[in-house]
Amino acid sequence: MYVCSCFGVTEAQVQQHADNGACTPRQIASACKAGTDCGSCVRRIQAILGRGACSRRDLADRRDAVLSKLSGPEGLEEAA
Repeated sequence: MYVCSCFGVTEAQVQQHADNGACTPRQIASACKAGTDCGSCVRRIQAILGRGACSRRDLADRRDAVLSKLSGPEGLEEAA
């Protein structure tokens, strides 16, 4: 099902970005543009994200997951 009809972003795509560390509607917008045109999908994105708020533990876990991806063989170390 589409969440953002302006950019054709599905609920599954929003969930995938959330699984990859996006924790707020702004972070989802940065990842796929959803919510940046008419804005009618922002509340739905917030609902998918659990009202747009993550606990401190969730934030730390997601930060660690993103950092571990970046420091892996395809991450920053190889790009340097």
